[in-house]
Amino acid sequence: MAASALRVGVAGLGVVGAGLVSLLRANAEMIAARAGRPVVITAVCARDPHRDRGVDLDGLRWYDDALALAADPAIDVVVELIGGAEGIARALVEAALARNRAVVTANKALIAVHGARLAAVAERGGVALAFEAAVAGGIPVIKALREGLAADRLLRIGGILNGTCNYILTTMRETGRDFDAVLAEAQALGYAEADPSTDIDGIDAAHKLAILAALAFGRPVDFDSVHVEGIRRIGAADIGFATELGYRIKLLGIARRTERGIEARVHPCLVPDRAPIAQVEGVFNAVVAEGEFVGRLMLEGRGAGAGPTATAVAADLIDIARGSLVPVWGASSGALARLTSVPMAEFRGDYYLRLTVRDRPGVIAEITAVLRDCGVSLKSMLQHGQARSAAPDEAVPIVLVTHETPERAMQAAVARIAGLDVVVGPPALIRIETG
Repeated sequence: MAASALRVGVAGLGVVGAGLVSLLRANAEMIAARAGRPVVITAVCARDPHRDRGVDLDGLRWYDDALALAADPAIDVVVELIGGAEGIARALVEAALARNRAVVTANKALIAVHGARLAAVAERGGVALAFEAAVAGGIPVIKALREGLAADRLLRIGGILNGTCNYILTTMRETGRDFDAVLAEAQALGYAEADPSTDIDGIDAAHKLAILAALAFGRPVDFDSVHVEGIRRIGAADIGFATELGYRIKLLGIARRTERGIEARVHPCLVPDRAPIAQVEGVFNAVVAEGEFVGRLMLEGRGAGAGPTATAVAADLIDIARGSLVPVWGASSGALARLTSVPMAEFRGDYYLRLTVRDRPGVIAEITAVLRDCGVSLKSMLQHGQARSAAPDEAVPIVLVTHETPERAMQAAVARIAGLDVVVGPPALIRIETG
């Protein structure tokens, strides 16, 4: 007797939803063989039933109301592809889990903000809450952390977690253009949203890092503990100076296990130009994990788009069809560790500091005196002076690179330097990541 099909209801028929419909149909025979039974979409939910999505929806039950989809007794799994931490996406997932129905989602914001509570509900109901597609698109990083590396003690997790920012920084380096021009191009090409703030302000990467840190370190997901900075202030001058110093600038999400607890931060970094992470360009993502026994490994691929994300959703559906039920966070909610979150003020590292100063005698002495008084030790300096014909007091850039310094000391020094009358405009501070 043939096994019954896994019946799937999909809420959200945007690029990923339509891609999932196409993928499950195109690879139906192979997926059935690997899942042990057919995986079929039987119902869908979206706002506009008349919009052409490039896929045939004939024969599928149509819902205008996502909560009605969740209540459909002829659905085994609800796939949430609406997005957002609140609103209808959250209500749909809560309604499905309350009915002891498995859920697959690509919604990183929802999982980062509400994942601890949703996981507890799924655990009580004995159903899956799966989110492979929520982090790094088609890169199977959730499965790698939760299953492949389950026996190792992870020390570090992170990487390039937002393709939009990586595209912008790559293009700035390759073309010499400034941030605003490259952002406009990214929007025209569809790599950036009309409102790009979630991406360029680091929030999207922070959602993903919160999820990765919870899985890597076996603790409840804690988005609020992630320090977040974006790339709006990165200028063409910073890209150029970084190249001259032997670095590339990347927006990184980094979570580390330390003696004081878990450090989680998203911000631009200078990374050595020969480091593997520096070679990840364009819209690609990369996740680096480091464990006590496995050492360091890196997974790279497309972090978004219909094909990669739909593939990750389908992988979760195959697991559910097989009857595989892995704890949402790799261990039961009661077994998760209550690890301390380390505030950004306690971070220590090397720093790049770009200043625009008036080209007059004694400027460097004033700046280095402030650094000395704040306990900041200089490693190197770049100074591109003016030609002899330049007007007195002409503004010129200088770049300072520090030895390892406490964050508190560096921020105090930058605040004092910004107040000097020889400094023109706000200082640009970027952390250097060499580990």
